[in-house]
Amino acid sequence: MEYDLLVIGAGPGGFAAAVKAAQLGKKVAIFESREPGGTCLNRGCIPTKALMHSSQLYQELKEGVPGVSLGSVEPDWAGLAARKTQVVETLRDGYAFLFKGNKIDLVAEKAVITGPNTVKAGGQTYEAANILVAAGSIPSRPPIPGLDLPGVVTSDELLDDITPRDTMVIIGGGVIGVELATVWAAMGTHIIIVEALERILANLDREISQAVTMQLKKQGVEIYTSAKVSSLTKDGDQITVHFTYKDEEKAAVAPTVLAAMGRRANTAGLFDGVEVELDRGMIVVDEKYQSSIPSILAIGDVIGGIQLAHKAEAEGTRAVEMLYGHDAERACAPIPSCVYTSPEIAQTGLTADECKAQGIPTLVGKYVMGGNGRTVIEGGGRTFMKVVFHADTHVLLGAQLLCHRATDIISELNTAVTLGLTAEQLLSPVRPHPTFVEGLTEAVEAAFGRSLHSAPARKR
Repeated sequence: MEYDLLVIGAGPGGFAAAVKAAQLGKKVAIFESREPGGTCLNRGCIPTKALMHSSQLYQELKEGVPGVSLGSVEPDWAGLAARKTQVVETLRDGYAFLFKGNKIDLVAEKAVITGPNTVKAGGQTYEAANILVAAGSIPSRPPIPGLDLPGVVTSDELLDDITPRDTMVIIGGGVIGVELATVWAAMGTHIIIVEALERILANLDREISQAVTMQLKKQGVEIYTSAKVSSLTKDGDQITVHFTYKDEEKAAVAPTVLAAMGRRANTAGLFDGVEVELDRGMIVVDEKYQSSIPSILAIGDVIGGIQLAHKAEAEGTRAVEMLYGHDAERACAPIPSCVYTSPEIAQTGLTADECKAQGIPTLVGKYVMGGNGRTVIEGGGRTFMKVVFHADTHVLLGAQLLCHRATDIISELNTAVTLGLTAEQLLSPVRPHPTFVEGLTEAVEAAFGRSLHSAPARKR
C-alpha cells in the first residue's frame, strides 16, 4: 500500500501531523496499536484532569460552601471512575470522527519501520515517501530491587483502578506524582511522596514548589525530598519502600506504590533492519525534525525535551508544514507548563533563577492575589503571579503563576513571551473586573514599583 506519509502514533502529535498532511492534499495512514488519542487522552492528562476536577469538587463540598447548607458528602469511587471513562470516550470518538473526515486511514496495529520508506503492521507492508514517528513515551522503571512487585503500579495501571486506598506511597514528586497525589489525598487517602531531588516539582519556579509543598502537607501528605530509594519488599498485601532520608534509613508501608519516576521514549522494537541515530533511546533530529535518515521524521516525546501534548502537537504541525515546503506557522518555543492542582500552576519562559544563571539582568514583579476581588470571592488562599522582564529592554522573559485559572491565563503570557512583548505593551490592554487576570496588570506594574497593591520590583 502506497501513501505520501505514514505516521506512527495517534496521540496529539501524530494526530496533528496526519491532519495537517491530509489538509495539504497528501494521502496519509496513521498506525496506533492501542486507543486513538495516545497517552494524553487515554492514560495521561485527560483522565487525570477529569479525576482532579471531581476530587477537588468533593474537597470543596466537604469543607463547606459559604451560603449553602449541605448534608453528608461521601466519595463515590464508582462514579468517579465512570465519569473519567465518559470524558475519555467522548474525546476518543472525536479523534475517530476527524480521521474519517480527513480521509486518513487508521491502522490499529503495532508498526515497525523496516526501511527508509516502509512500515510493516499487521502482516502487511506500507510504503510512503516519508515516515513520521510520534510514538510518544512510556513510564520509566529504573532498576530498583522490588520495583516489579505486585502492587507497584505506574500511572497507566493506577488510572485503570480508581478505587479507595487507605495509604499510597508515590515514588517521584514530579507533575505526575503530585497531580495523582492531589486526587487521592482529596478523597481521603494518606499519601507519602518520596522524591530523589531536593524539592518536588523541581522543573518549576522554586517559590511555586515551596508553596505546593506547604499546601500538600496541610492536607496531610508526607513529603521526603533528597531521598534515595534502595529497594522495595512485600509482606502479605503490604509493600515497604526502603529509602534514605537525611542519612537515616526510612521505610514507608502501603498496599499500593505508584512508580512516578518519569517517562522514556517509546522506541524499543520500533526499528527492524534500519538504523536511526538514537541518544539514550530518543531519536536525534535536526531543525526540520528529520532523523539521520532524512525520509524518517520524529516529533514529541520520542525526540526528548519537555514531555507535553501541546509541544508534540505544535511539532507535528510544524514538521509537516516544513516537509511539504510551507512556512511553519506554529512556534515551538516557549512551551508553557501547567499543573492542575488547586490552585493551578502554570509557567512559561525563563524563571528569575534561570536568568540569573545565564547572566541576564532582570526586573521581577510579583502580585500576591489576596487583594484580587475574584480571588477573595473564590476563597483562593495565598496565591500569586510573577513576571520576569529584561531589566534593560523591558521584554517579558517569563512568567510563573500559582492561582485560580492559571492554566488559562498563561496563554496570554506565553503569547507575550513568544512575540517579545514589553511591559509597556502588556500594560496597554484594559482587563475586565472582577477577574483573576486583573492580577497580571498588578504584577507587571510591581516590576517597576508602580503597583498600588504590590511590593517594589527586585532587580537582578
